[in-house]
Amino acid sequence: MSYPDSENATVLIIVTIILSFVVASSLNIYPLSPSMATLRPMVMVLVFWLLFQPRYVGIFTAFTIGFIADLLMDTHLGQQAFAAVVVAFVIKLTSIYVKQLNTVSAWVIASLGLIVFQITLWVLQMFVQNIFVAQSAFSLMISILSWPLVLLVLRKFTR
Repeated sequence: MSYPDSENATVLIIVTIILSFVVASSLNIYPLSPSMATLRPMVMVLVFWLLFQPRYVGIFTAFTIGFIADLLMDTHLGQQAFAAVVVAFVIKLTSIYVKQLNTVSAWVIASLGLIVFQITLWVLQMFVQNIFVAQSAFSLMISILSWPLVLLVLRKFTR
């Protein structure tokens, strides 16, 4: 039996997901301050939705977000898309083994996802461009430390 409110809730969740990615991509392109430029809001929002709404955000969404990030950040086409797909796969795999998703376990899984994203980018950049950007480690640490802020802001939009 279908409930009329469930359709509205589904539409509201999908609109919230899309709007959060739009806001995150805007913050990715136009940071509010130089210190915020080190964050990766698109990846952090992707990790959040992969954890808390896996029904609506999956591998295809991760590829799409990564592809959009490639276009917005002017990186080699496919690098961030591939890294996002690897992150989605790792998060889907680890979420199988997590029985209770609380704040600490979500932070640990998100940290794992962010680390996998950065390592995948480093490996791809080494193979494709023969470069290694060590400053990305600082960006990774800032993203890991600020992920609870993303959790705090977006958690109220989940069911």
